[in-house]
Amino acid sequence: MIRLFKHYIPYAVLFLAIIDFCLLVVAAETAWVIRANQIGMHVDYIGNRFGQLLTFAASVHVAGMAVGVYGPDALQSLRFAIARLLVAVSLGVIFQSVMAFAFPGLTLWRSNSLYAMILAFVFLATSRAILGSLIGGESFKRRLLVLGAGRRAQRIKDLEAKPGSGFVVVGFIAMDENKRVIPEAINRSAIYNLSDFVVKLGTSEVVLALEERRNALPLDDLLRIKTTGVHVNDISTFLERETGRVDLDSVNPSWLIFSDGFSSGRRLSGIAKRLFDVAASSLLLFLTAPIIFFFALLIKLESKGPAFYRQVRVGLFGQPYTVLKLRSMRADAEAAGKAVWAEKNDPRITKVGRFIRKVRIDELPQTWNVLKGEMSFVGPRPERPEFVADLEQQLSYYAERHMVKPGITGWAQINYPYGASKADAQHKLEYDLYYAKNYTPFLDLLILLQTIRVVIWPEGAR
Repeated sequence: MIRLFKHYIPYAVLFLAIIDFCLLVVAAETAWVIRANQIGMHVDYIGNRFGQLLTFAASVHVAGMAVGVYGPDALQSLRFAIARLLVAVSLGVIFQSVMAFAFPGLTLWRSNSLYAMILAFVFLATSRAILGSLIGGESFKRRLLVLGAGRRAQRIKDLEAKPGSGFVVVGFIAMDENKRVIPEAINRSAIYNLSDFVVKLGTSEVVLALEERRNALPLDDLLRIKTTGVHVNDISTFLERETGRVDLDSVNPSWLIFSDGFSSGRRLSGIAKRLFDVAASSLLLFLTAPIIFFFALLIKLESKGPAFYRQVRVGLFGQPYTVLKLRSMRADAEAAGKAVWAEKNDPRITKVGRFIRKVRIDELPQTWNVLKGEMSFVGPRPERPEFVADLEQQLSYYAERHMVKPGITGWAQINYPYGASKADAQHKLEYDLYYAKNYTPFLDLLILLQTIRVVIWPEGAR
């Protein structure tokens, strides 16, 4: 993987994204030439229209990222990829049409766009059909050697077996025979020169997956491996990179303290984030005000009670604030006075409420909280004080998620379906910690784009 702005991107995804962008430029240029020949127009130097070609390619490319064209499912299934490509090309051309009114000189003609749309879909679908086996094969996979054969090593083995994994394990070395759970692991004592063994296997990375590190670190082995040019990682860093979350079952306080993240460039990024929040929330409130008040009216017509729902949530540094949402449940949803998690097919949700939850319209009034500075567009999901107090007792590092502002959307929201159990809370916390640790404006942009995918294909909304 390559680390871009503190976020890990698989080489296969980067390679495919570059190929796709080039094909989109070719599709736009081919469409231009075809249309020019149809109307008898001279085809001049390509540099005279390069801005329009890049605008088309960028529009479709960004739409592709937004709808999940480069997600694990699309990389593994051609049928899934083609469905997402069709949506991406359509959204890209719609965006081109909107831009044509504001910046007519930067977009293709409408007749060009039609041809470009068809060619783009054909080129990208053909590319996926040809490159699919290459992307899913071992060409882009790292060769991994695991030092350890216990439960932690087993987690790496399970991760390797999942579709779309970016590595292949070439061997397990049992460093402690008493904690072996992987039968095929080789005993360390059976290997005379471990660094030579690593090189002969063509290993590109060694992962330390010991069950107990205290007084057990094989320092001599690790030093020799490192000096051969092979990358060495501990399991916490490895799992963070491969899963996009901070694995709570393997981390310890020292790893969180000494690993990269949480502070680098935060001041400038924070200023940029706030400026974006103010500008975007002002525009979004203006544009969506009719939608908000239309559904507020429907809510009032369907059930008794206020159209808007106000509730205390925990914000930055654990400070409480009042969140504003469209009401999606009955007014007496918590008549007993006790906070209750939302459940699947929750009977308290109204008909209108079920729809606005699916398409996230109930979240729109929170843009007022963003404008006030209590929230951001991107950040951990804000929770109620009653739940926070309980989860802080049950989950380590839960308070650290409040070191950044809560958000309307976030890394956990786009990667993990809504859940209402301790296990769900732990998984969401792992994603929240990854976001807090690796936050950059680039990651915010990725999350905002991926939110479009979640809105189009609702996953786990309750």
